[in-house]
Amino acid sequence: MTFILDRRTFLRSAALAALTAAVNGQTPVTKTPYPFVDGLCLDLPKDDVIRSSGLSGYLLDVSAPEEIKGPDGSTRWVRSFRETVKKMNVLRDELRKRSAALHATDGRRIEQAFKENKTAVFFQVQGGGEMIADDLGRIEAFRDAGLRVLQLTHHHNNPLAGGGIEKNPSGLTKMGVEAVERLNSAGIIPDLSHASDQTALDTAKACRGPMILSHGAARFFVNNARCAPDGVIRAIANTGGVMGVFMMSFWLTTDPVPTVDHYVKQIKHVARVGGINAVGIANDFPLTGEENVIKEKGDNAKAVKNYFAWWDSIAKMGVLGFDRRPEHVAIPELNNIDRMHTIHRALEKAGFKPAELEKIMGGNWIRVLSGATA
Repeated sequence: MTFILDRRTFLRSAALAALTAAVNGQTPVTKTPYPFVDGLCLDLPKDDVIRSSGLSGYLLDVSAPEEIKGPDGSTRWVRSFRETVKKMNVLRDELRKRSAALHATDGRRIEQAFKENKTAVFFQVQGGGEMIADDLGRIEAFRDAGLRVLQLTHHHNNPLAGGGIEKNPSGLTKMGVEAVERLNSAGIIPDLSHASDQTALDTAKACRGPMILSHGAARFFVNNARCAPDGVIRAIANTGGVMGVFMMSFWLTTDPVPTVDHYVKQIKHVARVGGINAVGIANDFPLTGEENVIKEKGDNAKAVKNYFAWWDSIAKMGVLGFDRRPEHVAIPELNNIDRMHTIHRALEKAGFKPAELEKIMGGNWIRVLSGATA
């Protein structure tokens, strides 16, 4: 379904939406010409912040940690199935009370949310393979709790799949193949973010529907294990899936100063390799942006230092691309609540046609979340 409006209708509806919001005491929002959808955000902020984003839908990482005590008395935190399901139940109850946001499992709900000036929130878990472990029955439990997207691994190997941040990456395990089949049956989309190249290619063979890489970047520009090579981008596209280009700038460019142009180049590359139906927008920060960059008033050189300890630990493993410390973490112009509007203008300026813009800004996510292929 297309939502492209003629200019006169668009401006009239935008003005009416702003007036209605003002009368109702809401934060005025510039009406978008079609639904804007984000492939991954890390928080569920207050309604006025959600309204300001202009989003009609987004994937929300609902992963929750659990404190684990070691035999020596040490403490570590791991993503937990039990705590995540508990959090999902709380969030579903909260979203029932929201006026600006609602819980959704079907992409077609985004179309309705767009008409109602609301935001449809879809549950996603990072490190889903770690949470499932050797109990595949947890997949159906996740579905019953309202999960729509499950990331097979978060950086490292687990019982289902090989992670991307490993010295010797592996692929989908025998149990992982069965897990993908059960995810398909449960209506949960497999997410290849943080997975190894081989896991992505293996999942493409096992998957009976679209698979996604909810948040990532192209290795064409940054030769790092966290970035997707062209073969993986094509594999995602061949399933009818989508790759969301995210905002973490040290995986977008190795240039010392990240700009919106670097982001546009990533979008163009994914579209060129996988086709226009395979590219979308993603964030991977809170809706308002990367908090360290905000705290440092846009000073990337200071903000990125918060990543050095983790980065250096991976470098010691000899993982591809971690031999050089990053110089930045976010594109300043996109590290705010207005990022989707800024991206839309930049893509328009770059020469994307209206129908292409609609797909990139949200249409492709709507299609995949609706269970349809390209």
